[in-house]
Amino acid sequence: MENNTVEQKYNKWIVLLSIAIPVVVAVLFKVKLKDFGFDVVPLTFLPPIYAAINGITAILLVSAVIAIKSGNRKRHELLMKMAIGCSVAFLAMYVAYHMTAESVKYGGDGILKYVYFFILITHIFLSVVIIPLVLITYVRALAHKFDKHKKIAKITFPIWLYVAVTGVIVYLMISPYYV
Repeated sequence: MENNTVEQKYNKWIVLLSIAIPVVVAVLFKVKLKDFGFDVVPLTFLPPIYAAINGITAILLVSAVIAIKSGNRKRHELLMKMAIGCSVAFLAMYVAYHMTAESVKYGGDGILKYVYFFILITHIFLSVVIIPLVLITYVRALAHKFDKHKKIAKITFPIWLYVAVTGVIVYLMISPYYV
């Protein structure tokens, strides 16, 4: 398959997923399984797990950059696939938690409240922005368009790293308020 065809083949998926994932997450965030008659136990054990997965994602991303800068393309590819897998696992757990449990409100005040909400809002906004960036970056690597891959990866990497790290920070800041 020609390289341009690979990109064209995935462009529809990139657009679809970039729109569908945030919309579905927003809708499912409000949907509670109990509202549909399901007798589910709140999955309150998930937040520390998906926060840890965010931390692992950050480590994988940094390790992947180190691997490619060292010339180890195979290791880079494996680490990036693992980072994508972690992000998908995070997303599944995040949605499962919010479909079974009530959201926890931040209980702090003063300057920390403003810091928390700044981090939370930028984290949420950039978590939406990162979806098409990751997908485009990945597809360009699949298409062996490494010059274009490298160019967008320089944008994708710091944003994805920010989202992963701030996911951990948001959890740590709100964790005292979990019941």
